[in-house]
Amino acid sequence: MNPDERAAEVEIVSTRVLGAPRDVVFEAFSDPDRLVQWWGPAGFTNTFSEFDLRPGGAWRFVMHGPDGTDYELAKDFVEVVRPERIVLQHLQPMHRFRMTMIFTEQPRGTELTWRMLFEATEDPRALERFIVEANEQNFDRLERYLETSSRENPAR
Repeated sequence: MNPDERAAEVEIVSTRVLGAPRDVVFEAFSDPDRLVQWWGPAGFTNTFSEFDLRPGGAWRFVMHGPDGTDYELAKDFVEVVRPERIVLQHLQPMHRFRMTMIFTEQPRGTELTWRMLFEATEDPRALERFIVEANEQNFDRLERYLETSSRENPAR
């Protein structure tokens, strides 16, 4: 791979239609008490130290892996348009990316699209395999959270 190819950005797009209204799906992300219950791939838990959902706001937390490894993460919010879109910048040097979350109303729920634009990487194919699988697990957890919370709070 020549240096020009390596410098190219890599975009990974993941989409899921969820059986809940757009405002409920948006709230599942925008409320840290809800978000902490489902965020991350299978087996991960989180400890949030800061969650300031506004342009310029910070999201600082530790993801606790199923193997006991802790991952300190830093993200800054770039844009928040309720209940349509959230844009954030993931700040870790190993995986730097801009994530745009798009919440689109559908007849039977909400289409949630995550557009992740990564900076240069040595092997974009390996990154893509890992990220796509992790995103699907994250969507699975969100879907289960939405189903459980709607049963516990039928007015939602």
